[in-house]
Amino acid sequence: MEKSFYYAVPWGEVSYLRETLAALDIPFAIEQDDRLELNPGEVAFVFPNLPIRQFRHVFELFGQAGRLYPQ
Repeated sequence: MEKSFYYAVPWGEVSYLRETLAALDIPFAIEQDDRLELNPGEVAFVFPNLPIRQFRHVFELFGQAGRLYPQ
């Protein structure tokens, strides 16, 4: 999967977000990488470039635009 953008989220939200994204059939990965801006207790939901319809669901779910994935 080509990584395009990510969202940093607390561990407590991982199950809900993972289940919701899977139900919407949106591709993602969960990472903890030193290159990402993560606070202690956070993980990153990483996404490829998405079609606009899928991106809209992701934007609404997370409430904001994601951060660019470092190249």
